[in-house]
Amino acid sequence: MNAGRLITFEGMDGCGKSTQAGLLAKSLSSKGHDVVLTREPGGSPGAEEIRQLLVEGSPERWSAETEILLFTAARRDHLERTIRPALERGATVISDRFADSTRVYQGASRPELRALVDQLHDAMIGKDPDLTFIIDMDPAEALKRGLDRNSGEHRFEEMGQGFQDRVRTGFRTLASDNPDRCHLIDGHRDIDAIAHDISRIADPHP
Repeated sequence: MNAGRLITFEGMDGCGKSTQAGLLAKSLSSKGHDVVLTREPGGSPGAEEIRQLLVEGSPERWSAETEILLFTAARRDHLERTIRPALERGATVISDRFADSTRVYQGASRPELRALVDQLHDAMIGKDPDLTFIIDMDPAEALKRGLDRNSGEHRFEEMGQGFQDRVRTGFRTLASDNPDRCHLIDGHRDIDAIAHDISRIADPHP
């Protein structure tokens, strides 16, 4: 049996990554691929419970250190319950966010803790994506989209424009530092045009 692939979508809240993750999952499924579409924080029952602690409430709800531990706990449960079993049977796992989000968001708020993020990832997760799409767009537009959703999960959007600017810079740096894995996608275009480019990269021999 062939090993599965982990494909992740990253970017600021409101950039359209969730939409594109769903479109890629639909496209690959239509071609006969075994696909698991999931998300972070969340993606398994235990991780979904932790998600509510992370995305709701005031921006000051958790210290940066506590937040890192919560994200790592959620990701470990997600890995054990959802990602690893799917990969072992040869499926393609498409995740709306993964470890890169913790690296970038923590770097935007407390860059001195980035080494701790990497240490916890190496010790408790030990898995990086095979392919990552980073949807890039203007932070002000992404912030407006995120707030307009009125989902109740606005904790990170409420950290403000300056924080979103740093997040965008972090994701662009991530793409530059990992060119073999990460693809920076212009998110200002038509949804179908973006999906076409992503599909061509994810499935070059349809």
